[in-house]
Amino acid sequence: MDDLLARHRKELRDLTSRTTQKKKAATKKTRKGVNAECEALERELKGRHAREVAELENPGGASRDGNLGEEEEVEDDEAAAAAVEEPAAPETETASEPPPTPSTDPDPDPAPAPSTKKPHRRKAQLARRKAQLAEAADQAAATASAQPDLRGLELTQMASQLRSLSLTEVEIAPDGHCLYSAFADQVAGARDYRTARRRCAEFMGGHAADFAPFIEGDFGEHVRRVGETAEWGGQAEALALARAFGVQVNVVQAQGRGVERMNEGAEGGEVWLGYYRHSFGLGEHYNSLRKKKEAGS
Repeated sequence: MDDLLARHRKELRDLTSRTTQKKKAATKKTRKGVNAECEALERELKGRHAREVAELENPGGASRDGNLGEEEEVEDDEAAAAAVEEPAAPETETASEPPPTPSTDPDPDPAPAPSTKKPHRRKAQLARRKAQLAEAADQAAATASAQPDLRGLELTQMASQLRSLSLTEVEIAPDGHCLYSAFADQVAGARDYRTARRRCAEFMGGHAADFAPFIEGDFGEHVRRVGETAEWGGQAEALALARAFGVQVNVVQAQGRGVERMNEGAEGGEVWLGYYRHSFGLGEHYNSLRKKKEAGS
């Protein structure tokens, strides 16, 4: 489950990066369609994630394999059934056959013709399949409801941490730039997330020996994404920002070690960041934290 959730978080970050770029490239004429496309991509990804979690938690549930093409098959089957149900046309009478003798019974009561209707087996199969899927969905919902409220627990723990550290929180948009925006909220030299991204990428690229071992895949491509895209930033990027701007970065989190300090003893001051894993829809997220006496500054 941990591996699955980790993959889900990465896919959400990748989707955020892609949709952010799409929205930036949209014009006034295409913005509505781009927004609709991005929303559809997010719904599709979240739906797949929910199904994968349900399948992992309930491996004995009904499978959706084999559903493809069933709707088309139903149309063929219904046409075949209609052909069976339609009575056959009477054969042409031959000249040698005598005409039928009219009945002398003033009120004939002919016997009903035998029914030729056959049960529609495909419809019955589809009905059973739908019932199985509905049962699996109910089981998944019951399992999900039995899980702990991770978001509520995280928010409660984070609030306790902030009180104990005398910190106040500044909400940052969960758009893939959250680390850099939160950093720029406190460091005047960063100005905005674009400047913070550029300085971070430059520092990582200039100190490849320090950062490359901790980056999966091509390091040069990763550095490019840090500087030019909405690629989500993590621990390596937070450390690069701390060293690039000469500050100490303190990351407060609800679980784990509480406060993680990077570039300790830096002379440029401190930056406080709040790290969340469960409280935001697109995955991991950073907010800006400030000492309460600085909240009005």
